[in-house]
Amino acid sequence: MALLVDQDHHVYAANKAARSFFAIDLGRLPLSLLDATREGRLLEALTTGHPEEEIRLSHRRRTVQTRLLPGPKPGDTLIFAVDVTELRRLETVRQEFVANLSHELKTPITSLRLAAESLTGHPPAEARQRFAERILIETDHLAAIVANLRQLAEIEQGQLAFQVSRFEVSELVAEVAERMRLDRRLEIRVPGRLAVTGDRSKLAQALSNLLDNAARFSRVGSAVEVEAQVVEGELRLSVRDHGPGISPEHWARVFERFYKVDRARSRDAGGSGLGLAITKHLALAQGGRVWTEAARDGGQIFGIAVPAGMEATDERPHDLTGE
Repeated sequence: MALLVDQDHHVYAANKAARSFFAIDLGRLPLSLLDATREGRLLEALTTGHPEEEIRLSHRRRTVQTRLLPGPKPGDTLIFAVDVTELRRLETVRQEFVANLSHELKTPITSLRLAAESLTGHPPAEARQRFAERILIETDHLAAIVANLRQLAEIEQGQLAFQVSRFEVSELVAEVAERMRLDRRLEIRVPGRLAVTGDRSKLAQALSNLLDNAARFSRVGSAVEVEAQVVEGELRLSVRDHGPGISPEHWARVFERFYKVDRARSRDAGGSGLGLAITKHLALAQGGRVWTEAARDGGQIFGIAVPAGMEATDERPHDLTGE
């Protein structure tokens, strides 16, 4: 975007991009730069005369890279501004990803090293068995991180194949719950004969990730609740735990890879920190979405909504509550 400013700091010309970004009415020009843009930092950049500068626009909460060039008349200045907000956000995400990945790998690698060093000291047979088991656990953990990262990359690059079929949601939920055998009581509420068309295995994986997350952070002896319903053309699967819950300021980021609300608690609970991120990308790849919210009487709800090919054939409750 470009603004043409005279020596008195009045804008008398602006291209279409600048008019749209700053909501400038062409018929009101010329206007002072401050009145035209409502951005004091932009006026400051002009008066300091720095040829290039990156500034944060407080009114619009955007970051722009500015460049000042001489205008067509003596004393005029041509202000070029490029919105780099998304670029800076992506840079921050990449930096956080590298830091989080390093942190996530540090613990298993340290544990592997300690176990290996202990084995070189020729410990008793019982200790050797214990160290060998620790090595297996940590290598499995590392392998899971690598596999999950690969799957995330495949989803984001559009390389993940989808197999569409028609299936009943109640059967899918029951199979996932049976396969996982969580150490929590499950309360499952799914409308009977709720048939949908979609990728059964991908939806099962997403549900497994939500169940695993809920089980890790639920209080001992509490239940994990699963509910499925059709609302406004979406199949919505939600999983509710009875844990400590999550403060609202974290809700927008809990589906990011390796993002953990409480690192110490997450480390004790286990997991790779990638399950919710995979769930999010599986939903997006199928034209869906994810969300989280606080439950009314404590705990947290995580959900996935998939809009494709749904049809509710029977709204009578199908009780699958079990241990």
